[in-house]
Amino acid sequence: MKQTTFSAGGFEKYGKTTRRALFLSEMDCAVPWSKLCKLIEPYYPKTGSGRPPVLLERLLRVYFLQHWFKLSDMAVNDALYESISMRSFVGVDLGLGPIPDETMMCKFRHLLMRHELDHCLIEAVGRSLQERGMKVAGGIIVDARIIAASHTSLALPRCAFAT
Repeated sequence: MKQTTFSAGGFEKYGKTTRRALFLSEMDCAVPWSKLCKLIEPYYPKTGSGRPPVLLERLLRVYFLQHWFKLSDMAVNDALYESISMRSFVGVDLGLGPIPDETMMCKFRHLLMRHELDHCLIEAVGRSLQERGMKVAGGIIVDARIIAASHTSLALPRCAFAT
């Protein structure tokens, strides 16, 4: 097991769980990350020559941060450096490794679009939330949150490889 470094914080005397941290904690539990990764794996670069690929789930989590909080590649990169809760959600410890750069995020998003996985992933997460009686009310970075949803108001289209 890797030891957490001092860069993750933890020496603060006072603190509170922010709405963003609570939202990300709920999404961490509600989203079927391993199922989504299995959908992408056949198209994701394998380790070989060149720079080793970033962990698939890490980039997938960054992709959803961008979607939920309406962030560009540059903005999500900045947000990851500024927000401990976002770094924790993505699984980055700055004492052990870097944050995926803007180019990696852009290439990953384009890989999803090229293989028509982008909309299917969002739909799959929507279905997973719907099964729990939730939906995402996206917004700007300060107010994205989960709200209770009526089961009848959420008619999501089915994806070819629906879970």
